[in-house]
Amino acid sequence: MQRSEDLANDGELPKPNRRREPPFARKYRDFWMQEQAAAWLYRALADVAEGERDAATLRTLAEAEERHAGHWKDLLAKSTSVDDLSFGKPPRRERFLAWVGGRFGVDKVLPMLIKLEAADAGKYLDVPEAPQSMSEEEVAHGRTLATLGKGTPSRIADLESRHRVSSGGALRAATFGINDGLVSNLSLVMGVAGGTGNSSIVLLAGIAGLLAGAFSMATGEWISVKSQRELYEREIEIEAEELRAFPEEEKEELALIYRAKGIEPAAADKLAERIMLRPTAALDTLVREELGLDPNDLSSPWVAAFSSFFAFGIGAFMPVLPFLIGTGAAALWAAAGLSAIVLALVGLSISLFTGRSAALSAFRMLLVGALSASITYGVGSLVGATIS
Repeated sequence: MQRSEDLANDGELPKPNRRREPPFARKYRDFWMQEQAAAWLYRALADVAEGERDAATLRTLAEAEERHAGHWKDLLAKSTSVDDLSFGKPPRRERFLAWVGGRFGVDKVLPMLIKLEAADAGKYLDVPEAPQSMSEEEVAHGRTLATLGKGTPSRIADLESRHRVSSGGALRAATFGINDGLVSNLSLVMGVAGGTGNSSIVLLAGIAGLLAGAFSMATGEWISVKSQRELYEREIEIEAEELRAFPEEEKEELALIYRAKGIEPAAADKLAERIMLRPTAALDTLVREELGLDPNDLSSPWVAAFSSFFAFGIGAFMPVLPFLIGTGAAALWAAAGLSAIVLALVGLSISLFTGRSAALSAFRMLLVGALSASITYGVGSLVGATIS
């Protein structure tokens, strides 16, 4: 189940001196390690499975993986430079999946197991040393996993929502970005103003806070959205592998999703069958229905970064603006007043998304901003007095 590079990087299994092994021995060892890890995981999940039927199925899969491991172990034993074959501690991923299965139920790790089996279904097709029966069993493992818990309400719900993702509009992201920039930089400006009467220092601190915060938000958003996009792209790739390896099981999953939506079983089966006739349409439908993704509308990390940068910058600029055209107490009061107006507008905007009272939302934003500014101003005053 687990690819050799994953196992090698885990650092949990034995690390023989592989440079001294011929290429065929390294290949046999990799396959042996993968099969041993898969067998350990299936037995661990069988021990915590709720139903005896599912537990027996998992034990059967473990026995198959152990047979495969035995085949590669025998081939290794015939080589002339083989190190110790003790299995050692299972890889981190297998231990994590076993922990999740024991803690939250085997159903929670089934989607990942099915995807892993789909990705590795054809790994022995071009390996002459692997018997044909071994390759056929590997292909069948994903199909067997897809039958676990099939038909139960929780299983149907998982099929429809296990990968659901939620996304907000650009207006909501901009609103919260402005709020973050305003509150954080207002607090910074008030804190510095409390510690010094020099408006130039306050202005410098405000501009530095604006730039530092905007760049931090932009880079953080870029990394976050980029990672999320790569994750979604990988999910789509794995779904395509599932569709190729287990078309019948994918058709059944699609039918279950439509049944969960209230479509009559016969109609759901017929609809799923018609969709599966066109592989491209089938993949698009499965990605939308099973993963909750629009493959044509994945977020752009650059758009997210620039949007976050400008939204935060606009909010952070509000407390700085008065110090660009004034000084002293007048600039300080103007910064507080302008920030209060913008905070109230932000609160009103947030009420559009939450459905709560506009007045209450605006008052809450004003209260949070006032508390933050007051506390930082007080701390700044104390620090400034101490330094003086």
